[in-house]
Amino acid sequence: MIVIQEQEFRRFADYIKVNYGIHFKNEKKTLVEGRLGQVLTSMNMGSLTEYMEYVTTDKTGQAAAVMLDRITTNYTFFMREPEHFHFFRDRVLPYLSQTAKDRDLRIWSAACSTGEEPYTLAMLIDEFFGSNKAAWDTKILATDISQGVLASAMSGVYGKEKIADLPDGWKKRYFKPLDSERCILSEKIRNEVIFSNINLMNTSFPFKRKMHVIFCRNVMIYFDNDTKDRLAERLYDITEPGGFLFIGHSESLNREATRYRYVMPAVYRKE
Repeated sequence: MIVIQEQEFRRFADYIKVNYGIHFKNEKKTLVEGRLGQVLTSMNMGSLTEYMEYVTTDKTGQAAAVMLDRITTNYTFFMREPEHFHFFRDRVLPYLSQTAKDRDLRIWSAACSTGEEPYTLAMLIDEFFGSNKAAWDTKILATDISQGVLASAMSGVYGKEKIADLPDGWKKRYFKPLDSERCILSEKIRNEVIFSNINLMNTSFPFKRKMHVIFCRNVMIYFDNDTKDRLAERLYDITEPGGFLFIGHSESLNREATRYRYVMPAVYRKE
């Protein structure tokens, strides 16, 4: 197993924080050793310093993509933190159905991981609008910094245990068996989500119009307070007036710094 020296770990941690916002404290050194050790060994590299030189000089970005896939935590599931989805269904969608101009919903699932969050939103939207959905643009943007999880999300393939707790109606309507262990989402729902690679540390986001709803959940927990505050400001700037921001239940915004108004635990609104 590769042993990472304290000094090179700090250089690595500084690089990750500046470029991706993730804050690795000193006690995470063992975690990084475990997650990157196999990569370094397979590449016959003897140190983290050597590996970071390779990552930072690779112009294709593929080396950085592999590194991010290894060090990021991609844990999620359908209907995670269900209170948010109930609020989205019962409060947000009725509001947007009455106020969204040109019947154009703009919803962003940031740090979407393997896709369960945006697909849950797509199923809720499909159920809410029913036969009237064809008159609306309901495409959801789903982004992550990890190309590996985006590839998994785009496939729409999940183990049957992943959907076990979903409503029976959803399982019948939106999924079909792929084999004895896996199922695949219907093409109808997969086509409702557009996946893209976006780094939340970008100083600006490539959106022509502002978002009605942003789900940015369980990612800011990895950021320090200053990084969280700066991200919240950028998200506020691209939120439509009246729009909503959802963050994770283990997260919170600085009430004294943010311009968002608190609505309920982990839900904020731009007024």
